[in-house]
Amino acid sequence: MRLLYTLAWWLALPLVLARLWLRGRQEPGYRQHWGERLGFYGRQPAPAMDTIWLHAVSVGETRAAEPLIDALLAAWPACRIVLTHMTPTGRATGKSLFAKHGTRLVQSYLPYDTGAMPARFIRHFAPRICILMETEVWPNLIHQCNRYKVPVVLANARLSQRSLGKALRLGKLITDAARGITLVAAQTQDDADRVRQLGVRDVVVTGSIKFDVVVPEAALATGAVLRAAIGARPVLLCASTREGEEPLILEALARASLPPDALLLVVPRHPQRFDEVEKLIAAQGRAVQRRSGLAQGDAVAAATQVLLGDSMGEMFAYYAACDCAFVGGSLLPLGGQNLIEPAALGKPVLIGPHTFNFALVTEQAIAAGGAALVADADALMAQASALLQDPARLAAMGEKALAFANQHRGATPRTIVAIKPLLP
Repeated sequence: MRLLYTLAWWLALPLVLARLWLRGRQEPGYRQHWGERLGFYGRQPAPAMDTIWLHAVSVGETRAAEPLIDALLAAWPACRIVLTHMTPTGRATGKSLFAKHGTRLVQSYLPYDTGAMPARFIRHFAPRICILMETEVWPNLIHQCNRYKVPVVLANARLSQRSLGKALRLGKLITDAARGITLVAAQTQDDADRVRQLGVRDVVVTGSIKFDVVVPEAALATGAVLRAAIGARPVLLCASTREGEEPLILEALARASLPPDALLLVVPRHPQRFDEVEKLIAAQGRAVQRRSGLAQGDAVAAATQVLLGDSMGEMFAYYAACDCAFVGGSLLPLGGQNLIEPAALGKPVLIGPHTFNFALVTEQAIAAGGAALVADADALMAQASALLQDPARLAAMGEKALAFANQHRGATPRTIVAIKPLLP
């Protein structure tokens, strides 16, 4: 099965590269560092320290990895980290978050899973361990790690019932890869049970590293500046919205009874959609401003109904600036997004019905009183309207959200303890 998978990769590679080039029209980062994606790195001097390899595919995984990366560098001061990504936005996020570590953190794209390319990566960087974040299982990468005796850890692992079903349908290709994983540090007991069904032998439950995130002071300061630009108006943030959700939200807004001066702050998950979403808002007849158009000292115009969050690396600032946050990817069957970040800032969280990627965390947040489930966009607007017009309820729900986030901290040190036997 793995040989057929490898052949399929080589046959598809011209199409993969063509797609990469086309995506580069909207995101120029896709046209950079192609050599890394193909496993070519040029001649570089051997590093002065041992290498820990950590893979975080895109923005969400990179941000989630921050506490773990900081802890790894502290626990192994003689090591550096090679941080790999699949997307330019993930790479840009990593550059922003980890510049503080200087030469102890190097970034690269993950080579395509052809077999030869991951092997070249391993020979070049000589990692002592490979740590994959959350859901990344690449059969050839794991095979090459096993071949070169590099332990493979799946950290902060999550596996929904739907994803388990897809994996099992792939049969021996995935089960062989799963058996090649040395250790899985799962977010929940349910995740651990599902991972074991794939054949992984060593599975521990550590909790979600995302609870250990530390909100940067700079992000809080940026949020305060943005809030000052908005003024005293109540702010509903719709964060990490996905394609198809913004029309539902804007149509529901037209039927809603939000406070007349309320501001809707929309932050699409993917930057290539910023222009598209702005046109959509304008087509609905809404007065819109872009975050990128606000210079230092500018105020959001009183007539502005929708502020488009079109900046990278400012999600914490957006959460800090809002009164109430809806977490996108959940109005449509897309699995939801991370609700821990707004909870960690003490913001009431609203989330749609499709949360299969974050099912337990969502259930726990709702049970704790820090989050509320909304059935659709109209219910979202109704809940937001009620909260924004009831300051006492808004504050109480925010306090419960913060307490929920604080209660579940500690996954990072538990993950470090689990990794230590593999990385003396």
